[in-house]
Amino acid sequence: IIGDHAVVMPNATIVGPASIGAGTIVKAGARILEGTTVGPVCKIGGEVAESIFGACSNKQHDGFIGNSYVGEWVNIGAASNNSDLKNNYSAVRMWCAGSERETGRQFLGLLMGDHTKTGINTLFNTGTVVGFNCNIFSSELPGKFVPSFSWGHGEVITPYDLDKAMQTAAVVMERRNVRFTAAHRELFSSIFQIS
Repeated sequence: IIGDHAVVMPNATIVGPASIGAGTIVKAGARILEGTTVGPVCKIGGEVAESIFGACSNKQHDGFIGNSYVGEWVNIGAASNNSDLKNNYSAVRMWCAGSERETGRQFLGLLMGDHTKTGINTLFNTGTVVGFNCNIFSSELPGKFVPSFSWGHGEVITPYDLDKAMQTAAVVMERRNVRFTAAHRELFSSIFQIS
């Protein structure tokens, strides 16, 4: 399914079943494989397989995202990748409700919360969970659980300043003609307090 006003650039490959949201741009040479759903007003490129992207998220450049869920307003930097299969082919363990748990799944990549950003060449291990509004960069793998409002690389993670996080979100949203409202501010503040 390709939504209204979506643009599929030359040499892009979409293997169904797949869904490309309204107003989304599939970049030239992209490889969108079966089981992928891309929400509306996204920019998608590189290789994406069996993954879900929420609205207004970008993964425009080369790199692999597979068997993953990526929230809304996310930006994934160029050449960023996730693993979705362990080298020993065993079931993936994933952080859930305070501890790592067995998923029973052989293929499971990345769960990434809304408003999270990654720098170029960012890598994520199999079964990594990244919270809401994080800024992760570097090819050094972060831990398998990155709490909401985290900033940094690898094991060097510090809290992301709430005011700066909201300023960035407002700029990002305004680029798509969406206003950052008092309701957004309340949501960000509540998630910041919980995390």
